[in-house]
Amino acid sequence: MSRWLGWIATATVPLLLLGCRTPQPRPLLELNGLLRQSVNSRRAPDLGQRWLVSLGERGGRERVELIDLTRRRPVTLPGLNRADAQPISASVSADGERLAVVLQRDGRTELVLYRRNVAAVQRLPLDPPGVPRSVSLDGSGRRLAVQVSRDGRWQVDLIRLP
Repeated sequence: MSRWLGWIATATVPLLLLGCRTPQPRPLLELNGLLRQSVNSRRAPDLGQRWLVSLGERGGRERVELIDLTRRRPVTLPGLNRADAQPISASVSADGERLAVVLQRDGRTELVLYRRNVAAVQRLPLDPPGVPRSVSLDGSGRRLAVQVSRDGRWQVDLIRLP
């Protein structure tokens, strides 16, 4: 009897352990291939529900790129990617309608909000003034966190948007 119990324990423990394994992460090969085709290089990704925003380099110039992951295609952002501006950081709301962007233009670094439904860019002032570096927009597109340099120190500001 003890031999049977020993055999059952030996046979069932590995089966139980196999059943407890968690699924392994899998790359989304089709989407990754699409992302590699559209630009020379891509960095600083931020993911909304069905949206991916990142900074993509094409022709020696970086630009904010928004990808609709459901339709598997880039989305145009009229008025956002100006020739005289260099994006540094970008973030997208869950519904893809709002993008917060840190960019350099005319020797200044500024924080802007882009609204896709009206293709409008709105500069967001920092109070007290500082130099923005990185931005993160919440899912609703109504709050953002921005990393700001002030007097040689990094700080994080939270901003409620209208």
